[in-house]
Amino acid sequence: MNKIKKKIIILPIITLLLSLMSMIGLNLYNNKVNNKNYNHFLNDIKNKKISEVYITNTPKIKVKLTNGQTYQTDNPRSLNFKEDLLKNGIKISEHSPMTSRELIPFIVLIASSISIVFIALKNTSFKRKSRNSVDSLQSKELEEMTHNFDSVAGNEEAKESVQDVVDFLKTPEKYTSYGARMPKGVILYGEPGTGKTLLAKAVAGEAGVPFYAVSGSDFVQVYVGVGASRIRQLFKKARNKGKAVIFIDEIDAIGKKRAGESMGGSEERDQTLNALLTEMSGFNEKEGIVVIAATNRLDVLDDALLRPGRFDRHVEITLPDVRAREQIINLHLKNKPVGKINIKELAKKTAYFSGAKIENLMNEAAILACKENSTNIEDSHLNKAFSIILAGYEKQNRDYITHEDKKITAYHEIGHAMITKKILPNEKISKVTIIPSTKGAGGYTLSIPEDSLYQNKEYLRKRIMVLLGGRAAEEIAFGKNLITTGAHNDLQRSTSIAYNMVSHYGMGKTLGLLNMQELTKLNIDQKEIIEECKNLVNELYTEVKNILTKEKEMLDNLTEKLIEKESLHSEDFESI
Repeated sequence: MNKIKKKIIILPIITLLLSLMSMIGLNLYNNKVNNKNYNHFLNDIKNKKISEVYITNTPKIKVKLTNGQTYQTDNPRSLNFKEDLLKNGIKISEHSPMTSRELIPFIVLIASSISIVFIALKNTSFKRKSRNSVDSLQSKELEEMTHNFDSVAGNEEAKESVQDVVDFLKTPEKYTSYGARMPKGVILYGEPGTGKTLLAKAVAGEAGVPFYAVSGSDFVQVYVGVGASRIRQLFKKARNKGKAVIFIDEIDAIGKKRAGESMGGSEERDQTLNALLTEMSGFNEKEGIVVIAATNRLDVLDDALLRPGRFDRHVEITLPDVRAREQIINLHLKNKPVGKINIKELAKKTAYFSGAKIENLMNEAAILACKENSTNIEDSHLNKAFSIILAGYEKQNRDYITHEDKKITAYHEIGHAMITKKILPNEKISKVTIIPSTKGAGGYTLSIPEDSLYQNKEYLRKRIMVLLGGRAAEEIAFGKNLITTGAHNDLQRSTSIAYNMVSHYGMGKTLGLLNMQELTKLNIDQKEIIEECKNLVNELYTEVKNILTKEKEMLDNLTEKLIEKESLHSEDFESI
């Protein structure tokens, strides 16, 4: 349709060009053929052959004879020229005449110009309208979904929470007979990469209904009313299909809590949210439309969006536990050439990995195996991929690193490793290296934390001690005045943990069981909180230094071994 509209505009352009060419041609023809000298003109006046003369400011005047013929002659520009003509009974006109041969191309030129302007404006209006229509939503309609619950490894509780939605989409009459209504909306919330989009696709795939996927940012526009219009178009498109699943990713882009003031983009977002709320209230459960939304921040969403009748059900998609990670690993290894891989050990090693991060690990290992032309993916590829994902690729050129820098890095990393082994013996040290990585680390220590639903106060204190182990080892080895910037990231993380303990988790003395997030509205002075955090970190730092000072000989020995080998693994620590 758009191609036809583009071709239509070519016709008036061609006629415009032809009319211009004909006008130019006629003008040249007239200049050449119909020119006569002034004496011939005077003779025609004497012989009473002239009926009308067209006088203009041009060098030539046009003369019309009594027999209808016309010609041009020189304009004398004399003062009594006009009076003499009138005395001879000749009509005077101050406008140049236009013959039919000249008039037709002129009319065609005007008509063509108007047509081009009209078609151009219409096409612009059409494009603008289409941009604001369903096509501009960039909604991805997947009528034949290949995903189902078998595609989603782990998250058994989440799958169970949406199982009745699938059943409702398949057999709504069964639930109607009990007087039950379908949940109008389901919010999937959790950390990034946990599989919220995948679960939404699985719901549509299991139910066998069309799936419309859009992002919250698709509705965020500068102009007020555009986002709301797009919401209405999306729901209209879904209604035309009968049963459908509408999936809105990153719904917090339009669904944040509404403020009292309405300024610019905020007003547009509020109108878009109002349109979404209205649409969700407007359709009934018999229509078979379910809206599934995903967000990483449930706490920022508007209360009107989360109430029953809008998004009735809130389903948390958590990070996979060790059993779920094992299932995810098996799922992603299904179509890959696999050698001898200890999947149970790998599942333990990937604690706190999301499903997306595990998939990335499997893919990275496959790339490494392919690079080496290996027949199968082995444990060595997975171990290397594990280091790459957490710390980046190892730098190949290390000639610029001095022995002194290696020594500082080695003491720093062994400090972390020794404190981990001393106070968190259940956490396995996977790798300690002084090889710099592409993510900016001069070296790093990888330890595998235990799976745990909660982190208690004692564990958080020990985490701070592990983070401070590097700086403490540097101070013990080189003295207080020669500590380096290597602990920059460690101090950031330890400060964050200490502040959260005192201000958010109710584990400090200054606020007790009060939560700082709620007190920020009161503009409370945080000096006392900062002082308590400082005292906590200083106390733990002193404790770390005491541990490492007592084990100074082991600290030196491990550092020398690390400088020699550049990398130490769990078996190296077990032997020591």
